[in-house]
Amino acid sequence: LDQEVMNEKNSNNVKATLRSIKYGSTSNPRTLSVLDQLLIPNDSVYIDIKKVEDAWTVIRTMQVRGAPLIAVVACLGIVVELSSRKFLNTEKLIEWMKEQIDYLRTSRPTAVNLFNAMDGLIEIIAGFKFDSKTEDVVETITKYCESVHHRDISDNRAIGDYGAKALLEGSGDTSRKLNIVTICNTGSLATSGYGTALGVARALDEREMLASVTALETRPYNQGSRLTAFEIREDNLTGGRLICDSMAAYLMAVSRKDGSGGIDAAIVGADRICRNGDTANKIGTYQLAITCHYHSVPFYVAAPFTTIDMELSTGGEIIIEERPPKELLESARAPSGVKCWNPAFDVTPSELITGIITERGVIVKNDGKFDVASFVNKFDEKEGKRVKAND
Repeated sequence: LDQEVMNEKNSNNVKATLRSIKYGSTSNPRTLSVLDQLLIPNDSVYIDIKKVEDAWTVIRTMQVRGAPLIAVVACLGIVVELSSRKFLNTEKLIEWMKEQIDYLRTSRPTAVNLFNAMDGLIEIIAGFKFDSKTEDVVETITKYCESVHHRDISDNRAIGDYGAKALLEGSGDTSRKLNIVTICNTGSLATSGYGTALGVARALDEREMLASVTALETRPYNQGSRLTAFEIREDNLTGGRLICDSMAAYLMAVSRKDGSGGIDAAIVGADRICRNGDTANKIGTYQLAITCHYHSVPFYVAAPFTTIDMELSTGGEIIIEERPPKELLESARAPSGVKCWNPAFDVTPSELITGIITERGVIVKNDGKFDVASFVNKFDEKEGKRVKAND
């Protein structure tokens, strides 16, 4: 079967309008095109990726975004160019690979998924000697990069299943439908399919246990209003609606007063999760977490296992990307010349997080703290690895 057909089956027939990438693994050279997310919801235009530089550009300009998808596009960008290049010998191939890996790391600094994927490639090429057959190295790199893409879809389904169960059990009444709120875009458009945090909403809806899903518009890039609202509409998710970022607190206050039961949980994505559970995500997430804490609303993070960064002890060590001022000034219709600060992410302290949902299970607190290291070690030990609980 053509890989595109297999991918569509694996993603449970994701609608064509929600396909973030189109990848052809049977063509020679391989082909890749990505949905220009800056044009959604008005237009669905795909950009051809023919070389690593093209992948870097769509990531940098946020035509492609979402931590899992950034890693996928970076990997497949390498494969596409690799399939059309010829190398004099393996030494030249490895030299070229190291240059591309270093280059892709500079595209966006905050999402750890990209860095983990590139680290995996470094490990692969380190296992080859200069006298290895060039075609063997290319084949191994290609299989690894394509596995990042294929695994993302199945991982997202698992995150959805674990998340739906965690939210229902956490509500205290597994028979009651839930009202949830989310920020940014964490659905099919941020991944290879289905989504992470929005995937949890999809999983609840499939179980007929979703009462409503409220998307925050997510200023200043409006990923919530442009992308999440678009996915909600296309999938006809139960009770889907959009609000401004500044309405979240009032929504929680008013809905409880009018007897509707209020918001049962917030579910958000992540670009990096530290050893203590501190989490970097789209700007506005910290503000939402504080609002949830005040209104006693559980606040969950949903992200792939690869989003965990055991090298960082706390969120204070995370490099926060700052976007060009014009991106805020233009979307805000602000007067020209005014100074602005435009961080793309913020850090939510672990104290405000109820649970961290991954495709391998849910990380919960013991004595009020997350033991992320123990959770990671359970799985890394199977692969012959072990991380330290403390430096």
